[in-house]
Amino acid sequence: MSLYQVTARRWAHGWELHIHNDAGDEIGVTQSRSLAGAERMARDYLALDLGGEPESYEVTITPELDGDLATEAAAARQAVRDAERAQRDAAARQRAAARHLKESGLSGADIAAVLKVSAQRVSQLVNS
Repeated sequence: MSLYQVTARRWAHGWELHIHNDAGDEIGVTQSRSLAGAERMARDYLALDLGGEPESYEVTITPELDGDLATEAAAARQAVRDAERAQRDAAARQRAAARHLKESGLSGADIAAVLKVSAQRVSQLVNS
């Protein structure tokens, strides 16, 4: 499967989609009313221009935004990734703590009270 980079630039009626191959050569330009439809439009363009099925093309859409908007969007995406990582770390710590408390002889009910979770959740934590 070939990879194509698509730069989406806003215009009065939606987005211009500038399609480049993995070597950076421009393949062509098409349009989409929304970013949500940009991937489908780029795939359809490639299928018509190069042949094959639209699903046989892998495209990455990169919207071209003003500097402040691009920075804000990137910061928001990074914050979400950081939060997901923190949630995974917290879950791992909770599992470890539940196991250690169990190994030290505490009952499921006592572990639930210490960790402030339900007894059912303690069972999941120590058995996962």
